[in-house]
Amino acid sequence: MVPHEAPRKGTSEVSSSSLPERVAGEAVRAPAHRRDPDLTRERLVWRAGHDLVAGVDEVGRGAWAGPLSVGVAIVKAGVRGFPRGLRDSKQISEARREELFDPVSAWCAAWAVGHASPEECDSLGMNQALRVAAGRALAAIAPPHMPGVFLVDGDLDFVGPPEGEWEHEVQLLVGGDAICASIAAASVLAKVTRDRIMRDLAGSYPGFDFDRNKGYPSPAHRAALGRDGLTPIHRASWSYVERIQPGPNRLVRDPSAGRGRARR
Repeated sequence: MVPHEAPRKGTSEVSSSSLPERVAGEAVRAPAHRRDPDLTRERLVWRAGHDLVAGVDEVGRGAWAGPLSVGVAIVKAGVRGFPRGLRDSKQISEARREELFDPVSAWCAAWAVGHASPEECDSLGMNQALRVAAGRALAAIAPPHMPGVFLVDGDLDFVGPPEGEWEHEVQLLVGGDAICASIAAASVLAKVTRDRIMRDLAGSYPGFDFDRNKGYPSPAHRAALGRDGLTPIHRASWSYVERIQPGPNRLVRDPSAGRGRARR
């Protein structure tokens, strides 16, 4: 287990008065000067009487290929510190994220990552695909670990119950992955899980460099699209598709053809 961060006066731990006020149903923006996560927001939830709080973050929204993934990291009241070096997954290297994965997952009372497929991103649209991925993550969490409060990065509430309804509150925090330890944990868990999926898929699609770009835009990815067209794991409804001119040897996925099928 990586040593936990101890509170550091003036840096990683700040008073609740330095956080933006939360308005019910509305997103608040994290202070621009904050770059290190802490447990300030989580402690406010615990002090309000909730034993469990969940950080929620998505990865893969801007990718051209691969799944859209949502991580949920549940933290129990009384936990001390968090794994050393925990940050928003975009702020740390791939190697460091892999090192953090086991300590972060062990730190959580429970966690899960859910996915929406490229076909679902095409057919449902991004907002609904986020809800599908979040619902799958929540469905994997045992009921005793279901929290009453979710801290969601961004300005969209895409948290929904897996079955039926349960009393819960969603707090939206733009930039929350930079300041909330639970959201940063969800970010790392989702990013590592999705990266591993894309590395596993890379051998099936040589030339696309999925082991490096993870389905995001890159020179190699653009070149492969120009040469081979879309693969079955590309999002065929995205605007970048309009710039691909299919030729006789280029594979173009038909979103209506069903999962894993394609046409030439």
